[in-house]
Amino acid sequence: MPSVRVGSRLRRLALLPLVALGLALGLWSAPTAQAAVMFGNDISWPQCSTSVGGYGEPMPPDSTQFIVVGLTKGLAFTENPCLASQVTWVRDRAKPAQAYTMATFPTAAQQTAYGSSGPWRSTTRAARLSNVGYAEARYAVASLAKVGWRPPVVWVDVEPRPAQPWPSSTAAQRLENRYVVEGLMRGLREAGYAYGVYSNTSGWQAITGTWWLPGVPVWATAGTLDYPNEALDRCTQASFSGGRVYLSQWWDATRDYDRTCGTYAFTALPMPVASLSNSTADFNGDWRNDVLARWSNGTVRLYAGNTSGTLSPGVEIAHNWNIYNAMDTVGDVSGDGAQDVVARVASTGALVLYKGNGRGGWILPGTTISTGWNAYNAIVGVGDLNGDQRPDIVVRRTSDGNLYLYPGTGTGSLSAPVLIGRGWNVMNALVGVGDFNGDGRADLLARERATGYLWLYPGNGTGGLLPRVRVGTGWNGMTAVVGVGDLNGDRVADVVARDRYGQLWLYPGNGSGGMTSRSYLGNGWNIATVIM
Repeated sequence: MPSVRVGSRLRRLALLPLVALGLALGLWSAPTAQAAVMFGNDISWPQCSTSVGGYGEPMPPDSTQFIVVGLTKGLAFTENPCLASQVTWVRDRAKPAQAYTMATFPTAAQQTAYGSSGPWRSTTRAARLSNVGYAEARYAVASLAKVGWRPPVVWVDVEPRPAQPWPSSTAAQRLENRYVVEGLMRGLREAGYAYGVYSNTSGWQAITGTWWLPGVPVWATAGTLDYPNEALDRCTQASFSGGRVYLSQWWDATRDYDRTCGTYAFTALPMPVASLSNSTADFNGDWRNDVLARWSNGTVRLYAGNTSGTLSPGVEIAHNWNIYNAMDTVGDVSGDGAQDVVARVASTGALVLYKGNGRGGWILPGTTISTGWNAYNAIVGVGDLNGDQRPDIVVRRTSDGNLYLYPGTGTGSLSAPVLIGRGWNVMNALVGVGDFNGDGRADLLARERATGYLWLYPGNGTGGLLPRVRVGTGWNGMTAVVGVGDLNGDRVADVVARDRYGQLWLYPGNGSGGMTSRSYLGNGWNIATVIM
């Protein structure tokens, strides 16, 4: 997995059987009754012969218990030159095996070649980068098909690549890096492969800016060992991305070594749900943002987005929701990777969290996470407003119009409220719209009651709001205004609005704080009492 290493430190120990090596270094103790730890190796092009461009490094000993096979020669759109022979080696020894593929920031030529072919509309740079990541996945899938191998998991290796560096000096560049990785993840998912991410804390932070992905499995590397139990610590300490650690890795001058973590027995992994940046609206986990609506009879319906700027027919996912007098999609508040919904009980003011299951429904029953919320006349899932990667909630107090931020903890609870504005009762709609102006920070839209003006309040990335910018007029003619994330597939946040005739309209964002010409989504929406 890492680039080729030089030197001879631990070379003699590396030639010992793997379990003996672990005991010699004090890396583990006897397995507990809870789980039998497995020890394996990962291999790739450095194990190829020099005649095909490898380094002739030794293959693992036959005592190895599992293998992870690299599909590339260090960069995306390259192929491990001895992939076929390594897969044969694994099969001949009947070793359980998984694969990994490199994520790489694309060259200009690769952006030209692949940026317009993929599931996103190629009208924005973000969409083109995501399409290139998707193409990286398709290339890896093609390599697997060529050798007739379908492993249960394909890990996504996210680490510095000196031969083709990740731009990482600004927050905007780190967000672009995420777009590439997200495209790769989506490509693997749509090919039916479960996936996880491989990296270390410093590399992950440098490339993605501490991207929080609690629902995506982790393979964490310790690198060369600085102390005996470092590989074990990678299993038990918090991961670089917030996801559960399933494998940990370390290396010496000769081989890469791996171990399973906790109860994991190197079997198939759960398929992660989508990881769309700045989204609170992908409720069914298909990498497309959706719309939820409660109808007058109390049923809740999911209208799946299809990235073409339209909605699929509604599917009922809940009933008897007339007991709630406020609700919104809020992103992954619970920290399990799936998008959640909060709803306020009209009779008690209790705030109930419904954890999404990532498949268009939720885990029942709902959980009360706070009380006293009848004091608020607006409850808005605003995304990550304070920059800690956890989704937050903004509320407006009825008595004085004060605006408060409830920071999410990422564990299904909320931190103490923070005052972020005064006098907001002059607004008759508050909308969490995601990153509407393209600066990578969550923003807030508000409609002014007296004028019908629609204002953008850009987030400052630390929990506050910057001076407002007017983005529309005449919006008092709309009976609902909703932030739905990217509904038309260009990776730019959009707005949906319902007019007084019950017609639903899509207002595509332009990525810089404005909107382009609207398009028609449907009629008959006046019977919806809440759209979110």
